[in-house]
Amino acid sequence: MSRESVQTLFHPFASGELDAPAAGKTCLVFGAERDFQVPQYFDAKLTLVQGFRPDFLVLERRGFSVAPVPDGGNYESAIILAGKHRGQNERWLAESILRLVPGGLIVVAGGKDEGAASLRKRLEKEVPLGGHLSKNHGVVFWLYRSAQADAYADSIVRQQDNALLVDGKFETAPGMFSHDRIDVGSRLLADRLPAGLHGVTADFCAGWGYLSAVLAESSKFSRIDLYEADYASVEAARRNMARLASAQGTNFHWCDLTAERVERIYDLIVMNPPFHAGRAADPALGQALIRAAASALKPRGKLFMVANRGLPYEAILKTQFHACETIADEKGFRVYAATR
Repeated sequence: MSRESVQTLFHPFASGELDAPAAGKTCLVFGAERDFQVPQYFDAKLTLVQGFRPDFLVLERRGFSVAPVPDGGNYESAIILAGKHRGQNERWLAESILRLVPGGLIVVAGGKDEGAASLRKRLEKEVPLGGHLSKNHGVVFWLYRSAQADAYADSIVRQQDNALLVDGKFETAPGMFSHDRIDVGSRLLADRLPAGLHGVTADFCAGWGYLSAVLAESSKFSRIDLYEADYASVEAARRNMARLASAQGTNFHWCDLTAERVERIYDLIVMNPPFHAGRAADPALGQALIRAAASALKPRGKLFMVANRGLPYEAILKTQFHACETIADEKGFRVYAATR
């Protein structure tokens, strides 16, 4: 979400093409990130849906009503800041349609790389649109809840709820990291984990639970705690781990590991940290997660971590840990084993 995308979203109201909601009218908002700004004339009662924990916490501190998933219904309008994932945009639109009052207004906007234009072209083949405008190299369009819109929304929900499982057993959804396959880095890390691991274990940046599932199936642990910043991924991991008879004693934490303290101390942590903040590469994010892992390990506790080969993590691993070695270097990734 960029400042330009937000301006594009509110352009129909600023230009007089649409009337802004009256004060106190309810409005559901998808895609608002931490720096989301609402024009003074847009005086609706907003409910923001934001499942990414760092953005959720900032929006909450700024005074917004925010939830990780949509809840309730009979909203009078909805606004959507489209993202880069086609399936996620379609799901947000379907959720908006089905949670509005009949005739409720939905406004969707995004930049040229955010999928709003392609979504409009697909949608207008099935649903009557109220109009569209261009602004800041982006597009904004709107529609109203109708029988045709309901049929579209129902078809999207059915399609996504019946999606194939990754590797035949892992439930995921568009918008999650590597939602359509096991990513190369995580698979490499799983393949290089030594046999006989044990103890109280955590999976940092757990995603939809692949590494935790590997650990639960291959070793004996008294406890595995999963930490993940994306709420939908946490819930998918919960369902994926529930399918494993060996996954007893598993706990799930929706958590910003760079800002929220981990209360428990572990014998072992596995981690495939993200290295992007939004669209920009941000090695400082991975470095902060390495510090969080070091703080959450017992003396002589072990960290096994995978990262892109070019990321500058060796120095901080050596300062935060007593010992560190590279146990794999292939396919553009390195796997590190570090001892606290």
